[in-house]
Order: sequence, then C-alpha cells, then structure tokens
Amino acid sequence: MSRASGRVTRHGSRVAGVRTPARVVFTGDFGDRYTGGVKEFAIEAKNLRGVIKALDALYPGLGEHLEKETTVAIDGEIHEVGYYQPVRPGCEIFFIPKIEGG
Repeated sequence: MSRASGRVTRHGSRVAGVRTPARVVFTGDFGDRYTGGVKEFAIEAKNLRGVIKALDALYPGLGEHLEKETTVAIDGEIHEVGYYQPVRPGCEIFFIPKIEGG
C-alpha cells in the first residue's frame, strides 16, 4: 500500500498524536489509467478535499480526474465528490468510476 501524506501507521492502530490514515481505494481501471496500477493508498486528511489534494500531489493532474470521473463511497455511503465531506481516522474511501448514460 502506498502512502500519500502524514505519518506511517497501521490501519486500526493509534500512536499518541497520530491519526490513523484512511484507506483509499480506486475501483475499476482507474488506477491502471492514472497511477501506474497503484489502487490503494493510506492517507491522513480531515476531509475529502485533503484526500484529493494528497493524491494530486503524488500524481499531478489526478485530482481533476477524480472530481470529474468518479463518485465516492465513504464507509459504504455513496457521495458526490464534495470537498468538505469529513474523513474520519481509519475510514475506507472508494473512488468509483461514474456510469455514463446514453
């Protein structure tokens, strides 16, 4: 698993003063297209905007693709990409490609 920002911790663990990173997952072929096949990340952020910014720092331009091409599930609840959606320590965030209608 790759890390985008913050300190290294294991999921489910707490170190004094350290947030447990969120587990961030790309579904479908999104990781193949934009991150060279990397599909999972551990990211420390307070909200979804922080997650997107951290991913964009690792892969410049990725943030724009995430905003335009994905829907987000945080702990199993689907959200449109909303920048200020809170991210709790240790949560799971899935970026899911949008389904295009025709």
